[in-house]
Amino acid sequence: MTLKYHPNALVEEGAIVGKGTRIWAFAHVLPGAHIGKDCNICDHVFIEGDVVVGDRVTIKSGVQLWDGVRLEDDVFVGPNATFTNDHFPRSKQQPDKYATTTVRAGASIGANATILPGLTIERNAMVGAGAVVTRSVPPNAIVAGNPATIVGYVSADKADPVVRSLSSKPMNGDLGVGGARLHELPLVRDMRGSLTVAELGTNLPFPPKRMFVVFDVPSREVRGEHAHKVLEQFLVCLRGSVYVVVDDGLRRAEVCLDRPNIGLYIPPRVWGTQYKYSADALLAVLASGPYDADDYIRSYDEFIRYVTGRG
Repeated sequence: MTLKYHPNALVEEGAIVGKGTRIWAFAHVLPGAHIGKDCNICDHVFIEGDVVVGDRVTIKSGVQLWDGVRLEDDVFVGPNATFTNDHFPRSKQQPDKYATTTVRAGASIGANATILPGLTIERNAMVGAGAVVTRSVPPNAIVAGNPATIVGYVSADKADPVVRSLSSKPMNGDLGVGGARLHELPLVRDMRGSLTVAELGTNLPFPPKRMFVVFDVPSREVRGEHAHKVLEQFLVCLRGSVYVVVDDGLRRAEVCLDRPNIGLYIPPRVWGTQYKYSADALLAVLASGPYDADDYIRSYDEFIRYVTGRG
């Protein structure tokens, strides 16, 4: 497929447009803009000169891409989504450099969403229609509302747009994600109260060398968002509830930890994210070794390269 411009589209000299890209009526592309291959630029789209658009990107009608916007491959931008590039705009006063806003590969922006300047929408994230995004969005997260908050995570299976939430009812077994699994711990109740226990060799999968506790987390905050090369972890929510997403690069699952006798084992080479903390949540984490900064993989892109052998 070759370039296809509608007769009423204006693509100015100096714009770079890849093979197979279609630009429809009343779209306007300024000199210096760089648009990749096989894109679909719909009616009434405006693209300034310092904009980079990757391959196979869809930009629906009524979208303006201002200087500093970067869309990576396979991004979808819904109708009338709004990008901004100046934190303190004033008429006739231009900054020396506009903020860079990046939408990473595979992410989707819903209709009428507003993206504040200088943010990053990470790979495969999904911004809901009408959301006002005031903070960068993590990989695979679904955000909605004003201000936008995380309401879920997308599935690794493209046929299922929302992660399947697993019941927190008592269960043992593999989650199908890199060896991550749930453990039901013994629960003893009597008139004096309740007790649960984790015992090495029975229901604790490794000898713990360290423990830390996470608490007082605002509900909109996200924690974890990393993997380990060799460290093993065992998570138990002692009070309240927290949602945990585990991801091995091919499959993804979500569990709600909401009882002190349910533990989640996260092995090495599995990306873990915790979110939707209840106000009273108290999350205990047992670790197989002492803190080692070099054992962390903090970038999701680096994690994908590591587990696929490309890093």
